[in-house]
Amino acid sequence: MSVLAIDAGTTGVTALVVSEDGRIESRGYEEFAQHFPRPGWVEHAPEEIWQATLAACRAALDGAATAPRCVGVTNQRETAVLWDRTTLAAPRRAIVWQDRRSSDVCDRLRAHEPRVSELTGLRLDPYFTGTKLAWLAENDPRSWHAGNLAIGTVDSYLIARLTNGRRHVTDPSNASRTLLYDITRGTWSSELCELFGVPEDALPELVPNYGEIGRTSPEAFLGLDLPISGVAGDQQAALFGQACFSPGDVKCTYGTGSFILVNTGDEIVRSAAGLLTTVAWQAPSGALTYALEGAMFVTGAAVQWLRDGLGLIQSAAETEAVARTVPDSGGVVFVPALTGLGAPYWDPDARGTILGITRGTRRAHVVRATLEAIAFEVRDIVETMDLPVPVLKADGGASANDLLMQLQADQIGTPVERPVVQETTALGAAFLAGLGAGIWSSQEELRATWRLDRRFEPAPEDGTGYALWKKAVDRARDWAS
Repeated sequence: MSVLAIDAGTTGVTALVVSEDGRIESRGYEEFAQHFPRPGWVEHAPEEIWQATLAACRAALDGAATAPRCVGVTNQRETAVLWDRTTLAAPRRAIVWQDRRSSDVCDRLRAHEPRVSELTGLRLDPYFTGTKLAWLAENDPRSWHAGNLAIGTVDSYLIARLTNGRRHVTDPSNASRTLLYDITRGTWSSELCELFGVPEDALPELVPNYGEIGRTSPEAFLGLDLPISGVAGDQQAALFGQACFSPGDVKCTYGTGSFILVNTGDEIVRSAAGLLTTVAWQAPSGALTYALEGAMFVTGAAVQWLRDGLGLIQSAAETEAVARTVPDSGGVVFVPALTGLGAPYWDPDARGTILGITRGTRRAHVVRATLEAIAFEVRDIVETMDLPVPVLKADGGASANDLLMQLQADQIGTPVERPVVQETTALGAAFLAGLGAGIWSSQEELRATWRLDRRFEPAPEDGTGYALWKKAVDRARDWAS
């Protein structure tokens, strides 16, 4: 028995066929275009996401030894998507989670922030879906009147496409990132929909994270008629894929951005220091599991920028070898605030900064400073959490970098564990779907499939580099204003 997991990320779609023992039978991957119409704006064409999904799934299915019994979906969160429920056509490109155009909306609504935070566990920031929808209502009103309007995030859009329009749904892990969901009541908030100008009847139905959510349409999806039995936002899916089922379990996903989540069980833990309270997942019984989250917008994307923007490297995998040619960054500090700063600073006007450059600075110093910046950003969050972190479970593409993982352990003074399967976002979608379809019977059975690849023990660290990092962050903040 196996599960088809669809991971619709920020730069591409990964599809995995996952076996009953948690192994990856096959995979497919397809990139899609990134659109940057103005500085600070980031958009995706929904149809391009869908075509990438078809291509990735086709490749994974072609390489699989078994036919999957069910489908799980995970997705980039917070991205705002509009489409016509009847035709499934999108009237405009989606506004991506990285997009900062709704800063003015946030400033205008700032007096409402205490109430918004009380209801949602979030803060007013362009990162979240509700602010993007408010911007659309004000600046692109034609999109709101294009046929039979559906509003959602990428999970909702993909499930609509997979079911050929039969289902318009989302789950609490995604809903809790929109600024429109009451995390205590577990429902959409009419008060928040009114505040952001969002028509509540266009929002998706809320469903648990596992159990039968819908069925794929053979005419729409590669001839397959399968239950869609698991769905979660990417970071919550990674928490599930890392088998972080107990309160206090912590993971960090190193992707386009990096995201630390700690499972807080059935307790809503609120932070006064810039962290987010969010829903981790909801069981079919209705029981909600919560998490505390630190979100860093640009980590792996900084490595992509070294490759595509500066041409300093040919591939992300090259960074480790290049960085190891120097013993340290030579005093260079890179603050990768390319789309502002997330937790714990929450400064949309911060901008990327490279400091400490001298005549002796070489390519390797900048590359190493980029890896160090990722480790420093994560340290910022761990120190802000002020919770015991006995071990940090790491996953995502950049977790394959041994130097980065060792730098991370050194910076936080805590062992870092990397699993054999590092694509834990997709694995979490597979676990949820398999649990919903009866392939696995319990979380304990899933926990038994987690396998350690390598454990990185911390070495003594004198704090000099981190002190320079904090100084550089101060220089980068409030730049665009």
